[in-house]
Amino acid sequence: MLLRALLPFLSTLPVAFAAKSNGDMTSINSRVESGLGTSTVSITQYSSLAVIKVSIVHVTLKHWLVFRQSMPNAYIFVNKKDDSVTVQRYIVRIPNGVFTRQITIESGDVNADFSGNTYSKYYTGLKYGRTIDYDYVGYTKSGAGIFMIRCNRGGGVDLYDIYWYSMGHTDPMRYVLHGYSTLAFTNGGVPASSLFAKNTDTTWVNNLGIDGWVPTSGRGSVAAVRIKNMKSGFQYVAGLSNTNAQYWSVADSRFGYFKIKDVLPGTYTLTIYKGEREVATQSVTVTAGNALALNSITPKDSQDTAFIWRIGDWYGTPKGFLNFEDTPTKPTYMHPSDSRLNGYLWQDINNDHLIYFRLTAAQIASSATLRIGMTEGFIGGRPMVSINSWTPSLTPAQTQGGTRSLNVGTYRGNNKLLTWTVPVSAWLTSTSDWQILKLSVITGSTGSGYLSGGVSIYAIDFDSEIVLS
Repeated sequence: MLLRALLPFLSTLPVAFAAKSNGDMTSINSRVESGLGTSTVSITQYSSLAVIKVSIVHVTLKHWLVFRQSMPNAYIFVNKKDDSVTVQRYIVRIPNGVFTRQITIESGDVNADFSGNTYSKYYTGLKYGRTIDYDYVGYTKSGAGIFMIRCNRGGGVDLYDIYWYSMGHTDPMRYVLHGYSTLAFTNGGVPASSLFAKNTDTTWVNNLGIDGWVPTSGRGSVAAVRIKNMKSGFQYVAGLSNTNAQYWSVADSRFGYFKIKDVLPGTYTLTIYKGEREVATQSVTVTAGNALALNSITPKDSQDTAFIWRIGDWYGTPKGFLNFEDTPTKPTYMHPSDSRLNGYLWQDINNDHLIYFRLTAAQIASSATLRIGMTEGFIGGRPMVSINSWTPSLTPAQTQGGTRSLNVGTYRGNNKLLTWTVPVSAWLTSTSDWQILKLSVITGSTGSGYLSGGVSIYAIDFDSEIVLS
């Protein structure tokens, strides 16, 4: 038996079907995960609001599909209380035959054509950039469009369009309400900007009985008058995070003013990012109905350290390296094996890179500090270095995201700063000698090819007490 929810679409009057057994939106073959299994499903009509709500309860997970009269959208909410349902995605499945035929090169969901170009459901970077930069993802064909508009409130993982997935995530799963996300249908155009999370009016949800929904009146805000020590040409972002929620706001490019609104009450870590690198943190407490005003914030920037040489920059993305020479950056929409892409550092593919440099007599007489910034390590991959005949102890393991990070279109793990003190005894003694730094990938795990240990690096620099030559 099917439940039928009214979904006016364009000038016609189609319907959305939800299966009574588990709440799958069967009319468009879409569901939480691959289907929740046997669930309790009910339907409620709110005549005064012109809203129909389909409620699904599966073990400790609650899920709602909401439809508004004369609006061709489905509003999606998910609230899970524990990990009895392992991951948390709403999957919209486009019918077979829409895309050009490709061959599978990894795990059945990474494909390549015969020219060596790679494609995957994971790779949205070419069209959309980072999730922080876009409002929706979608597809259009033959005068019709389907789009998923991401949520930006309700305690969800606000930087991601997947509520929680075990691959590559560095944040914990948050057992709170996620959503709403909006599945929007159009006649081929882009969705109305009034649906975007930053613009939408959510007051119509307040009286729908959605478990975990907190109206704007029950939320607060955080603002700061200025971020000091900002570097020209870099975007600065303020983020709030705790075990229940996270939020962000792009700071004013001139003075660094920012405001994060509609924040759930609680104590958060406020982090200032230069690009995607953490440069300042502090604890803040948000209360319902109140605006927290902060004084100026002064970041501590590794870019301010004097250096002999530097590759890349201290802003948390590998854009200073060859595989990131374009915008949008190629690894966000290509598999590492793509013929158009210079690769990351892979233990089994291109290990042991050499960097040659010369030192002055004064620099040879002094110890130095080598610093490497990494954004992600695949299956425990991390940098190991040696200079000439000097080799330090093995680099300890670094905490990073889960599996398939670098080969599913993301370099975004936990930023790590690795530091080595290089003794005077490491140097070749002539100023005409080339000092040789060898950079390798090590890991305690086993893999081959692009499933071997890998590292994404965003900066390398070298400094000593004697910098000027």
